[in-house]
Amino acid sequence: MPRAQTDKFLAFDIGASGGRAITGALEDQIISLKEIRRFSNGMTRIHGRCHWDIYRLFEEIQCGLRDALKQDEIPLSVGIDTWGVDYGLLDEAGHILEIPYAYRDHRTDGIMDEVFRIIPKEDLYSLTGIQFLQFNTLFQLYAAQRDGLPAMKTARDLLFMPDLLNYFLTGVRFSEFTCATTSQLMNPKTGQWAPQVFQAIDVPIDIMQEIVHPGTILGGLTDDIAGESCLPDTGVVAVASHDTGSAIAAVPAEDDSFAYISSGTWSLMGIESESPVISPKSLELNFTNEGGVEGSWRILKNIMGLWLLQECRRSWADTGADFSIQALLSLAMSSKPFKSLIDPDHPSLLNPAIMQKALAGLAESVREPPMDNPGEFTRCILESLAFRYRQTLEELKQITDKKIRRIHIIGGGSQNHPLCQFTANATGLPVAAGPAEATALGNIMVQAMARGTIRSLAEARRILRNSFEFKEYMPENCSEWERQYSRFLDVCHRA
Repeated sequence: MPRAQTDKFLAFDIGASGGRAITGALEDQIISLKEIRRFSNGMTRIHGRCHWDIYRLFEEIQCGLRDALKQDEIPLSVGIDTWGVDYGLLDEAGHILEIPYAYRDHRTDGIMDEVFRIIPKEDLYSLTGIQFLQFNTLFQLYAAQRDGLPAMKTARDLLFMPDLLNYFLTGVRFSEFTCATTSQLMNPKTGQWAPQVFQAIDVPIDIMQEIVHPGTILGGLTDDIAGESCLPDTGVVAVASHDTGSAIAAVPAEDDSFAYISSGTWSLMGIESESPVISPKSLELNFTNEGGVEGSWRILKNIMGLWLLQECRRSWADTGADFSIQALLSLAMSSKPFKSLIDPDHPSLLNPAIMQKALAGLAESVREPPMDNPGEFTRCILESLAFRYRQTLEELKQITDKKIRRIHIIGGGSQNHPLCQFTANATGLPVAAGPAEATALGNIMVQAMARGTIRSLAEARRILRNSFEFKEYMPENCSEWERQYSRFLDVCHRA
């Protein structure tokens, strides 16, 4: 009897520094991955402003479709995830009005206080439940309106980055739920856009799209793309298009007694919840409520993450010292523990010209010993991040009554062994590391749920546990880490 064809799904997982096209094949409750294409991404500076080259990203997606066919990886469907908050504006004819701005652009420096004079901080948080970060879509739109950008005068539609790429593929305009929740423009209690926010910043709410949930089948590829890629039967699914939403869907947990850290350029740390958590305490501690799969909510905090190390590495490479990540981790482990600590979320680290100079200046400002070599910089970053995870864990306990017995680190940072061990040491909890390709896996799992191949998120997570091995880290040297945590808190207070 001939063997049934294996269902395959194609995920485009695009981050701030690069993207991948990855197929997932599901057979006998096991998922296997195959990388089809990998490409770089990064901010493009034009006249001193930071933008995303959306056209090149779309060309990479089209190349990924063609490469999938060449490698005999014909997918049932395609799903796209990217980072949140950034957007493109379309005119009446559906054409892009300007190259999308990148969230690290300095146009929003100091802008939050301007907006708080229009709509009080407490009112804004009550309406949206979103962590206050200067690059949230709300603040970007306010800056564009304040500065009189021509695109704002003629814009008819706003699409977030994954929605924009899906529009290119299908011709369909919509806002996917998980990405919409990152904007600080949506009311999590109603699940719709918050008209009071749009009125406050004088932006018309009718530029926004209908909100659809993860697992919505959008339709097929446009005729021209289907013809060029020779994939006429491939559909497009709205996955959890905010990359963190896809990543959290791939946490291989057996129960709900866990916290997660989606570790990459950013560290997104939090818990899953059946409902948003919006309270005076969550406002005080600046937690965010972002949408998840199956109507869940991600109660989390954005932490600066491995951007700090990535930027140091880039700067060192510019001077001819091209260290691999593994080389830096080895140097860090041979460096003195706890020599220097910094606040990893200090505003000066958001987008400095030279990261190691910004780190050195921050350490000096809080009277921490200077870092003398790449190993010491790397150790400082990793230890400081681990302490920030500990602090966030303590704060989660203040705003929810959830029992947390384990931390799952997923994404690229799950392969950073010192960071995983430091996290266990700092928090006093076991850490399960992996999968590294969590975002692509979550993307694929939602496509499979949309197509009926998988029935639920619980089943998807069971498949992940069957398909991969995960490394566990147990806490070590906890008394010393506890002592140094007090020092870390003092450093952050002085910053």
